[in-house]
Amino acid sequence: MQQICFFVSIVFSLIAWGTVTARYIWPELRLRQRAEALRPLLILHSFRFIGLAFLVPGVVSPDLPPAFAHAAAYGDIIAAILALLSLLLLPSAAGVGVAWIFNLWGSADLFNSFYQAYHSGLSAGQLGAAFFLPTLIVPLLLITHGLAFRILLQHENEPATNEGRQPAQRTNVALTSRHIS
Repeated sequence: MQQICFFVSIVFSLIAWGTVTARYIWPELRLRQRAEALRPLLILHSFRFIGLAFLVPGVVSPDLPPAFAHAAAYGDIIAAILALLSLLLLPSAAGVGVAWIFNLWGSADLFNSFYQAYHSGLSAGQLGAAFFLPTLIVPLLLITHGLAFRILLQHENEPATNEGRQPAQRTNVALTSRHIS
């Protein structure tokens, strides 16, 4: 039952964060240029130092599989460092390059953590207080990695999508033509 609750929590979190992202986050980011759209995502990921909690006795069970704990903790701290470095270097080409490295590393790290958890026989109860990291935080991180890939694939000086700007441009033209005639 414990494992079922764990996986159901992850699925519901993915659905909830996906809804929040589609409704509130993406509509804001899609109108920004690449560097400005990446900044809030990188700031969020700079908090991945919290993955070090997997190494803290008393926060997690003493029998938490070390293969999982070390991979998750050290992978997260490297992702946080890369996110901060990218923030520091944006909007330069070096910043975008580091953002690519961060996003590839950070995504791979999260998938590796799931892999390590499965193959080490991790039990949800072994996570202790850190139970909320994979059930609440990791789904948000996965979704924002997807957003970052979408943003990184866009041209540097274009918003992630132009669909939000077209109606405003037509409205301005319509207003201008009314004032002229």
